Amino acid sequence: MTATTELDLAADPADLLQALIDVPSESLQEQALADAVERAVSAYKHLDVVRDGQTVIARTSLGRAERVVIGGHLDTVPENQNMPSRRVVVDGEDRVYGLGACDMKGGVAVALRLAAALTEPTRDVTWIWYEAEEIDSQYNGLRRLADERPELLAADFAVLMEPSNAVVEAGCQGTMRVDVRTTGVRSHSARAWMGDNAIHKAGEVLRRLEDYRPRQVEIDGLLYREGLNAVGVRGGVAGNVIPDECVVSVNYRFAPSRSKEEGEAFLRELFHGYDVVVVDAVDGALPGLSHPAAQDFMAAVGGEPSPKFGWTDVARFTALGVPAVNYGTGDPSLAHHRDEYVPVSDLVAVEAGLRSWLA
Repeated sequence: MTATTELDLAADPADLLQALIDVPSESLQEQALADAVERAVSAYKHLDVVRDGQTVIARTSLGRAERVVIGGHLDTVPENQNMPSRRVVVDGEDRVYGLGACDMKGGVAVALRLAAALTEPTRDVTWIWYEAEEIDSQYNGLRRLADERPELLAADFAVLMEPSNAVVEAGCQGTMRVDVRTTGVRSHSARAWMGDNAIHKAGEVLRRLEDYRPRQVEIDGLLYREGLNAVGVRGGVAGNVIPDECVVSVNYRFAPSRSKEEGEAFLRELFHGYDVVVVDAVDGALPGLSHPAAQDFMAAVGGEPSPKFGWTDVARFTALGVPAVNYGTGDPSLAHHRDEYVPVSDLVAVEAGLRSWLA
């Protein structure tokens, strides 16, 4: 499809999802899809539409007692021989396959249909379709709104339509990446006794990681499983040189009850004796299911909530004092997979849940 794609927001949800998938929108290349979304929602008089970069915001202004934000990102990871979309039945299940089907154009399709259809929602709604979630945070459209136009994110509650198997996934883990560095002395490998091999020293760093037993932390009845893993090793100078430096890159996924400062202190203690440099770190988000708005949402959509493994933009809303949950279509374990798909039944179920809550 081209940049002049016209989206039919009254179409069958699977058809709309396929139309969204077939507009390429790799991170930093979302303009064609953002243009199509802006044109589509601008046709509805009950929505006030704002464009910010490649992020589209559509708001109702009905004077309701509550305002909620429902958001989803437009971008995808790079294509992996999974374009265009296709709809097939597998083992009796009707599915839509394609790049971004699960993460997260299924949620975008549901949100667009509801934004068009709900002219008199029981709560005022701010619908947000934003750019650059899949890459470095500096490009994230939601982050930019939080920094530059926070009034557009003001709300009593927020829903991020990340894939969650059509049930609520509450909160999210924090994440931190550190470089653990070992040092030595270069020498010719034929005279190794004159040097000090930094790569060999990294063995102790890896042993500490192997011996670590991940914490399991219960919060609001949900069990968050932490993770601590080496995700990269770099070192070496040449095939005949004893290396004087080795860096082990470590990713720590921590329960939202622990702050990034506490996470850093834990890692520095674990790797005592080594140079530890924090590369990036973000706090997680507590589930917040005891908040009245969250309880109203859970009562409307039903199902048993589960913890969110991984980091999502619910943490941005939590930082703004807005309780938020993940609720979307598709299995999160399929995100970024070549064969990612969304069951059509998820599209129907999530739309019905949100409609029940808002109408």
